[in-house]
This record gives sequence, structure tokens and C-alpha cells, in this order.
Amino acid sequence: MHLIGLDVGTTGCKAVVFDETGEIKGNGFAEYDVICEKPGYAEQDPEKVWCLTKHVIRQAVAESGVKDIKALSLSVQGDAVIPVDKSIMPLHNTLLGMDYRSVPQMEYCISLLGGRKLFDLTGMRPHPMNSLTKILWFRDNLPGVYDRVYKFMTYADFILAKLGSEPVIDYTMASRTMAFDLLRKDWSDEILGAVGVDRNLLSRPVPSGETVGKISPSVAEELGLNDRVLLISGGHDQTCAALGAGVVEENIAVDSHGTAEVVSTAFYKPMLNDKMYSSFYPCYCHAKRDMYFTFSLNHIGGILFKWYRDNLGFEEVQEAKGLGISAYQLMESRAPKGPSSVLILPHFNGSGTPWCDFESKGAILGLTMSTTRHDIVKGILDSLTYELKINLEEMTKAGIGIKELRAVGGAARSPFWMQIKADITGRSVSTLKVREAACLGAAMLAGTATGIYSSLEDAASATVRIKDTYHPDEKVSRLYEDKFNVYKDIYNALKDINRRL
Repeated sequence: MHLIGLDVGTTGCKAVVFDETGEIKGNGFAEYDVICEKPGYAEQDPEKVWCLTKHVIRQAVAESGVKDIKALSLSVQGDAVIPVDKSIMPLHNTLLGMDYRSVPQMEYCISLLGGRKLFDLTGMRPHPMNSLTKILWFRDNLPGVYDRVYKFMTYADFILAKLGSEPVIDYTMASRTMAFDLLRKDWSDEILGAVGVDRNLLSRPVPSGETVGKISPSVAEELGLNDRVLLISGGHDQTCAALGAGVVEENIAVDSHGTAEVVSTAFYKPMLNDKMYSSFYPCYCHAKRDMYFTFSLNHIGGILFKWYRDNLGFEEVQEAKGLGISAYQLMESRAPKGPSSVLILPHFNGSGTPWCDFESKGAILGLTMSTTRHDIVKGILDSLTYELKINLEEMTKAGIGIKELRAVGGAARSPFWMQIKADITGRSVSTLKVREAACLGAAMLAGTATGIYSSLEDAASATVRIKDTYHPDEKVSRLYEDKFNVYKDIYNALKDINRRL
């Protein structure tokens, strides 16, 4: 029996056919564009995303050569909004989560209900990324579109509806909109009433891992599938990646390190305390029923390493080409061991949690005439990990314990960086055999809904495999601790200077 895990991200989509043990039988991948016509704007052509989604499913199915696909579920990017008509045709481009044009609508929501009350009701601190603010932007700025809307959808309900289901949105995505009552698990009549949005403009909320229909015969034929494939509600990409990393219990976190770095974890009681609010940590539904979810965010993760490569690493780029290896590999091999003499504040695009200071800027400290570019490389790796440790400490203060990190994304390919993470955080860090964690998490939901697995714990036991584990070296950890105590003071020391800049 086989399952399809689909991941519809911000810049690309992928589909993977898995067997019951989590082994990959076929996959497909395609990229698409983000349209940025003005500062703060970020749109996408949803029909193009749908066409490429079909393309990658066809690719994965054809490569797998299997005919017995039981079910499909999906992982999707968060907070995007698509206005559609009754035939599920878009009436406008998608407004992506990173589209911040709806600041006035965010401020309007705060004026009506208060920022803390919105957080207490929904687990989402007011922010222009939140879907509700984007819906209000359509009403305020494009009333001709708003008046024709059948549903405002995220990619979760949009793709499922295109595949053949009724308009349904899973709890993980609904609870990220700032319009969903986190404890009641339904749209908040108080919030929707206050802002004047009809709940009929939103899809019906359902738990992740619920059977919501069968694939339509015409789409099945187009994708090379039979029309008995079941459609299963999926989840936000962070929650699905957490499932695919085995985060089905407390005290485990997945460190997803790509362009940005996101550390996410799950817990059984909703966390809506002062520390969660002040640190900008959301609290929303996990894809595992009856668990809640949060994450820290560093906007600058792997992209800082790329910035160094493109601006300062020309020599390594040229040499790496001749050696047939990546420039990153060569840069790491020449980085000094132990804590770098250089500290870097990686706020090259503002800070993420726990400060979320858009005006913060990057800095390189500790430069001397003896500093080499290799020290800067090591400073990048160290400082990004110090930023991670700050968030782990803040989460602990909020009542969320994390004992183990499971790494996915580009950094997970680097044993050197994984050991740095273990030494600085003082926690074991593991990598996974299946790197497509979000697709695997979606497949786990599909398999559990259809009885292939008795529970998500059973699904994780059957499919999630640890590849390597890195343990902290206590002697090295003590050296890093001294540097970390300096690093913690950098943001506040430079805060006023960055504002003046």
C-alpha cells in the first residue's frame, strides 16, 4: 500500500510516493515565482501553483510505477490567502504570508479587540502575515473582488478543493489565521463579528488527518491515478515537518534550517502566557490531534552563509569548482575549531524571535588585523547557533522544555555544523534518513486516516529513522558558554545605534 505526501511551499512544490515503511518510491519537484511589485508586497499566481502541483504528482507517480496508492495528504505554506469563486477559480493572485501590506488592517484589529485579547483567543499575536488581516485588505482595497468571493482560502483548502474535496481547512491552518478560537476549535464569532467578516466566506474547519473526500475522476485521470484515492486533510508545513521528524510527543523539536531557521515543537496544554506573547511565539494546533505547536524564527539562516559566499568567498568558489565540491564544504573545512574570535549579529533582515525587531541590523564584532575570512565563516556558524540557543532558553522560560533537536534542511548535511549545534545548545542533535520531512508528515496523516497505521505514534515508529546523532562535548561546550554570555548582550547594546542608522 502506498501514500502520497505533497508539500506546497512558498517557492516550490514537491510530491513523494512512500511505501508503508517510509521508503521513497518516486518524487517530483517544481519551482515557481514570487511576485514582488512593491515593497512589502508578495503575490503568487495560484493557478500556476496548481498546475505545477499536478505536474509534480504526475512525476512522482510515474517514477514510482505503483498503482495501489491509497491516499494523499498535504503540507502547505502558512498564511497565504486566495479569494476564489464557486468553481474554485482564483479572483486575484495569492497574497503570501510574507506580504505585509495589511499593516493598517492589523492595527484596526488591535483597535477593536486589543493585541493581547487576540492572542489569548487565537494564540496568534497580531501581525500583517495573519490571514485575517489580508482578508480585510481585500475588503478595504478591492471591494469588487471581495463582493464576488465564494471563499477566502489558504493553499490547504485550495489544493484539496481542486483535487475534489468540499471546502475544508485543517485546524493547523485555520488556527494560524487569527480568526480561529484555539480552545473551541472553531471560527471565533467574537472576532469575525467585530471585524464584520461572514464565517461563510471561510472553509469548514476539520482536524488534520481526516478523510475529506475522494479525488475527482477527471483529476485522477490527469495525474495517472485511479479515482479511489482518498483525500486527507493535511497541515501547515512546520507541523507536517515536525511529524516527519517524529515530533509526536513533548520535549522534541525539529530544527528546520534552510533560507531561514525555524525551531518547532509540540505540547499538550495550550501555552498563552506572558512569555509566549512577549517573545512572539505563536500557539496553534499541531497536526497531531490534542497537541499544540509553536516555533521560533530566525529570518536569516542559511542565506547568511550564501551572503558570505557571494560577497566574500570568491576564492573558495573558484577553488571548489576545480575540486568538484561545494564552496560551503570548502569554507567549513577551513574554519577554525572551537569558538570563533568573531561574533556576528545575524540580523541582516531584522531580527526574528524573541525580539521581532524589524529595525535591527547585522554586525560583525571582534575584528582585528589578525582576523581572517575563515574566522568570519566560523563566526557565522557560531552566531546563528547562539541565536538558536537564545530561543531555546526563552521557550524554557515560557514552560516549553526541549531535550532533543532533530535537524532537517541544508544544514543537516553538515556534520561540522551539527556538532557546533550540539556543543552550543548542550543538547543531542540528530539527522534523519528521510530528509523530505514535510512530505513524510503528510503521508503519515494519510496513512493514519486510512488505517495503515493505528496512530501517528505508530506511523512515526514505522517511518521515522534517525541517521546520525551528535552529542555535546562538555569541555567544548564550556568554551562556547563564555562566548554566548557575550553574544546575549549584543542585540541590546546595538539596538539604539541601529535605530539611529
